[in-house]
This record gives sequence, C-alpha cells and structure tokens, in this order.
Amino acid sequence: MILPIVAYGHPVLRKMCEDITPDYPQLEQLIANMWETMYGSNGVGLAAPQINRPIRLFVVDSEQIINSLEEDEKKDYPGDNGIKQVFINAHIVETDGEEWAYNEGCLSIPKVREDVYRPESVTLRYVDEKFQPQEQTFTGITARVIFHEYDHIDGKLFIDHLKPLKKRMIKGKLEDISKGKVSVDYKMIFHK
Repeated sequence: MILPIVAYGHPVLRKMCEDITPDYPQLEQLIANMWETMYGSNGVGLAAPQINRPIRLFVVDSEQIINSLEEDEKKDYPGDNGIKQVFINAHIVETDGEEWAYNEGCLSIPKVREDVYRPESVTLRYVDEKFQPQEQTFTGITARVIFHEYDHIDGKLFIDHLKPLKKRMIKGKLEDISKGKVSVDYKMIFHK
C-alpha cells in the first residue's frame, strides 16, 4: 500500500526516532509499504518519519542510481555497485573521507534541490529485517543516500546542512510546502 509522505513543517520530521524491537506491530507489512511508497514517488530512499512513524527504520535503493549512470560516470564511485536494503535501529559508528558535494532532494521537501557536502564513507551498526546484527561501511552514492535517510531518523533534514544564505533563498519555497502549496504526483500529509 502506498502511504502519504509527510511534508516539511510536520513535527515528526524533527523527532529523534526510537529503536524498535522485533515485535513492532506489522513490521513486515510496514517495510513492504515503505518500498512501495518509495518507488511510487520515484525515491531512492525513505525513512519511517517520512510516513509519520518516529522509529529508526529506513530503506535504500541506490542500485537504481548506479545503474542509470553513464559508464564514464561510474568511475567517480569506485566500488559502489549500489544496494537495495532495509536498515533498522541504525547508528553511525564512524564517518571517513573528504566531504564532497552532491545535489540532494527529498520527498518531504518537493521541488527543492541543493548541493550538500557529506563525507565519502559511513560505517553503520544496524539490524536487518530479520533483526540480525550488522556492521558495514558504505561509500559513494550509497553512503550519500544512507547519510540522507539517517538524518531523518535523527530529526534532521538535508536543508540543515545548507549555509545561512542558501537557507534564506529557499525560505519562501519551504513555507509554501509547509502550507500545502505544492503540487506533486504522490500523496502528502501536511501539518495543520
């Protein structure tokens, strides 16, 4: 089932999310709905707060980005073949490498894209959908998408990484989104 995406301005997007246990109600169905919602809105990642759940859960499919790159672009991301993966109770162990810019967007902040600087790699400790403990390091575009979704479960948004001048320049767009004055081809929830 495709779920509505929470729009910028909704308080759930600013909550520090909670870890969950294997008995979280209808978790398997929730994950399936998140994949369907993400693909239905042309996303490459989706975090639980974006569907109004303040829990440490996100899904990432960076394979679709890697697969759409031209051959000469793929050399910019060595060793990154993309992933399609569920992350539950993720916590960053460490980040590494030079910060680099990438033009990011967000389903909760439609029609706004900005360059955001993030480190080259991230090591995460998390559990998979079977609650098996994992620790893994990700690089390139995959690390980028993970950083973005991880921010969501910590109550942060990609616009929080922008310089004050950039923030002022998009203030009007953000206010419009929070008031529901935005047209997208997927369902959204706006804070009243």
